[in-house]
Amino acid sequence: MNTSPERVKVVVIGAGQAGLSVAYYLRRFELVAGQDFVMLDRAPGPGGAWQHRWSSLRLGTAHRVNDLPGLADLGLSFDTADRALPAKDVVADYYGRFEEHFDLQVRRPMNVRSVTNEGVDLLVRYEDLSPQPVEELKTRGLFGRRRKTFEAPQTVEAPQLELSTQFLVNATGTWGSPFVPFYPGMGEFAGRHLHTSDFSSAEDFRDQHVVVVGGGTSAIGFMLELEDVAAGLTWVSRRPIDWIDRQELDLEGASAAVAMQDEAARSGRALPSIVSGTGVPKSRRIAAGIERGLLVARPMFDRIEEDRIVWDGEQQGSARADAIIWATGFRPELRHLAPLKLREKAGGVTVGQGAAWSDPRVFLAGYGPQASTIGASRAGRMIARQIMAML
Repeated sequence: MNTSPERVKVVVIGAGQAGLSVAYYLRRFELVAGQDFVMLDRAPGPGGAWQHRWSSLRLGTAHRVNDLPGLADLGLSFDTADRALPAKDVVADYYGRFEEHFDLQVRRPMNVRSVTNEGVDLLVRYEDLSPQPVEELKTRGLFGRRRKTFEAPQTVEAPQLELSTQFLVNATGTWGSPFVPFYPGMGEFAGRHLHTSDFSSAEDFRDQHVVVVGGGTSAIGFMLELEDVAAGLTWVSRRPIDWIDRQELDLEGASAAVAMQDEAARSGRALPSIVSGTGVPKSRRIAAGIERGLLVARPMFDRIEEDRIVWDGEQQGSARADAIIWATGFRPELRHLAPLKLREKAGGVTVGQGAAWSDPRVFLAGYGPQASTIGASRAGRMIARQIMAML
């Protein structure tokens, strides 16, 4: 039996905004999806990380979602999308139609386990997370000669697959790598710890005392949603909130944030948070929350006890807690690239113009300055051009 891995010119890992942007430009350069390049996505359906967000989140209250390159060809734009619908549903619908229109043939749900150096090429090992019906596996003889007496489970271990490629585009984003800092007493807390990625509905916290940790838009959104639901709300932030007296982030603020991300990526340092470089614009809804005293962040607590958070310093005191929501951000999801040893001692990956400097075959789309929807779209064209030049 031939066990040689399937070989393609390019593998794109991730079908969110960055991955789809790269794929669009590869198609513009006349590469054929499924033959010249393959897209692998871990999610069960289209929509990138947006499909995992909570249902109450709307496009009007979330970060701006910029259009993918070529989305206008479908007569679609997020600027005119229905803001009464959950953002997760709108993005999933638009991205799904985009994939179909440009025939991107995304393979999902596929979980990439590792990428290794195999000389000239890179070897991508991944697993098919689709449910594997027992009866189908029996017909393929995977239970061996004794299958008549074997009591098989309803599903079996995910099939392990391989792809050999000349170039790799990693567009996995950050949603799969939530960050929660350690604080003394976390293990003794009797309530619930959950991260932004775990949040489903404000109703889950009805009549509870909730602590929201973080200084970004997610934390602010949680405070606003929980205001009339929770029995008590406490907001804490590691740094003072930098409010900006305008409705949306202006070009100057956005450019400054991108420059900070780019400088960190080029020097191989861990990436700073976007909010630390931009501040938080005061929309009408946020301004009203500040006025009525809801959106006033206290300094970070010192420790956690069984049913409360505690300040030991100048802000001595405590606040009851049944649940702590850690809106503390994410880190780039790069575990599967560990065999390539791209990470620097400073904590990040050195990336310039979308390419990993230590391995020119590897591109990181949506990393650092490309993390926004508009940055990801521009990066898609830049990365695709570099790949075509080397092909």
